[in-house]
Amino acid sequence: MKIAVLPGDGIGPEIVAQAVKVLDVLKSDGAKIEMETAPIGGAGYDAAGDPLPEATLSLARAADAVLLGAVGGPQYDALDRPLRPERGLLRIRKELNLFANLRPALLYPELASASSLKPEVVSGLDLMIVRELTGDVYFGQPRGIEIRNGERVGFNTMLYSESEVRRVAHVAFGIAMKRGKKLCSVEKANVLECSELWKEVMIEVSKDYPEVALSHMYVDNAAMQLIRAPKQFDTMVTGNIFGDILSDAASMLSGSIGMLPSASLDQNNKGMYEPIHGSAPDISGKNLANPLATILSVAMMYRYTFADLATADRIEGAVKKVIAQGLRTGDIWTEGTQKVSCSEMGDAVVKSL
Repeated sequence: MKIAVLPGDGIGPEIVAQAVKVLDVLKSDGAKIEMETAPIGGAGYDAAGDPLPEATLSLARAADAVLLGAVGGPQYDALDRPLRPERGLLRIRKELNLFANLRPALLYPELASASSLKPEVVSGLDLMIVRELTGDVYFGQPRGIEIRNGERVGFNTMLYSESEVRRVAHVAFGIAMKRGKKLCSVEKANVLECSELWKEVMIEVSKDYPEVALSHMYVDNAAMQLIRAPKQFDTMVTGNIFGDILSDAASMLSGSIGMLPSASLDQNNKGMYEPIHGSAPDISGKNLANPLATILSVAMMYRYTFADLATADRIEGAVKKVIAQGLRTGDIWTEGTQKVSCSEMGDAVVKSL
């Protein structure tokens, strides 16, 4: 199994290093893993003048899975838009056709007090957000900034084809079938024609999954409901921009954005795996970052791309064990628990493996 390792920028190299420790343990246990590292984002620009160097893209295409850290940093903000780190991330998703993004929000019982909501509201939370990843306003054309009537105007196009909605719908219904058989489709069909089409296609696809209860919710209400009563949801499916916002909101229900992994899959379940958080330049290089989301992303890699559920369960079990032991990085630390560094948390997971 060939894994392309793309540490990226900021805390990316620190958290990826901890995930690689986990992969090294699996390798020593007999797993046939080959890893190769390449730059992306700001590191790609520094190395080759491109946030997605051709060599990195070629490696990612040849690999069975991609492990990504994070991209971005203030030192790149003045670059022309096509050269900024985030463009490399958008491009690799598009080039690899990673259209389905899976973002679980799971609250460990020991972290209920670290959530921004009352424990009774979030205890037992187990939510999966399926986000369409290669369409919508992030990729729609036309887009740009131009002069109209003597002033600057910025414009983007929200665009979805029926086939794009249909394929992510099948992924979401398939996941819902393996969970609680409840799927909430989130859109803004009362205002947006794009969302009107989204809703129509979701209803059509639902006929193939009669066991799944499909519901619909406008995105503004969904954001409110995530905070008011998050456990009403089991699986959610939504478009690119709405999913970007809602999944970050859901991350705080679990105690920290540093706890949430993600998988971005193509039609054959080849995937790119990454924590949902950013590069956190304010703590970069300080050994303070939480590596658990990245380690849990490796578990998702084994679950979805390698179809090795036992290894996925093993990694997730190791994370549960260190949490139960009271080990905490600063983002999830509370009085009475033991604060540890990024590398110490990685070492603890390795030990529990």
